[in-house]
Amino acid sequence: MTDLQVRRVRFDFAGDDVPFNWNPARPAFAMQCNLISFFAPGFEKFIVDATREGIPLIRDPEVADEANAYLRQEAQHSAAHASHVRALTRRWPGLRETMNSVTASFDHLTATKPLAWRLGYTAVVEATFTPYFKVFLDHEDKLFAPGDERVASLFLWHFVEEIEHRSSALKVYDAVHDSYPYRVKTIAGVIKHIDEILRIVSTGFRRHVPDTDGGYLAALIPHGLSYRALRAAQRAARRLSTPDQATYAGVPRREMVDMMIGLVRSQGPGHDPATENLPTFADRWFERFNTEPRSAARWYTIGERTS
Repeated sequence: MTDLQVRRVRFDFAGDDVPFNWNPARPAFAMQCNLISFFAPGFEKFIVDATREGIPLIRDPEVADEANAYLRQEAQHSAAHASHVRALTRRWPGLRETMNSVTASFDHLTATKPLAWRLGYTAVVEATFTPYFKVFLDHEDKLFAPGDERVASLFLWHFVEEIEHRSSALKVYDAVHDSYPYRVKTIAGVIKHIDEILRIVSTGFRRHVPDTDGGYLAALIPHGLSYRALRAAQRAARRLSTPDQATYAGVPRREMVDMMIGLVRSQGPGHDPATENLPTFADRWFERFNTEPRSAARWYTIGERTS
């Protein structure tokens, strides 16, 4: 039996008052999370479709059981981020075009790429999440707490569940295809596709969100993964925010080095996500959810009152 738990959390995004810059204290981090919300529904549908297709090919019943729980978690993530996106598109309707373009891009991969490639894409990306999100969760008091609680709670929930199912994508890939050289070959395609998504989202944010509502902060998202685009985003960060507003301001250099080492190690042939160094916040989140599930949607009000 898998240890993964499917948690249905409903976030209060019914109104149109969800700010584009949901954490003014850390605008680059706010934009990064907005990017994830536009990335997530298409990506997680892509994961669900590929995993569901792969399950009949899995011979180990324990892996098949975990694959089922994993895709159900991802379906919940997709629905929650879609609700965040709907709140933003009610206020800035042009963003529907951006969301539709991202979804179409993932649907094109599903329609044109073989199953092994799609599972490889998922394994490559999911392997990076634990070292990447660990830094965020280790510093949640700086990155999440000062912002809009609804949005912050959504990302806290999503990130800790990514930590929880950190091994699932690789297990599914290995159970279906089990070729490390082939998985490495997908990395170039993953990078190319993420470059495309970055260009879609950064263009959409600039085009459809007025500067008066924070649309100018879209410049903090790289317009792709080229050197030129990354440098432009760095220059924008210096122009649009102060040093203490940078995403990683206050994060010790050692932790940043560990994150970079972890990102490289995540693509190695002997990498086992189960052995990753995990954020202590994740255990705290799971313990609180077990005693007060409502705290997941309002982490800093309901959660603090029940701690």
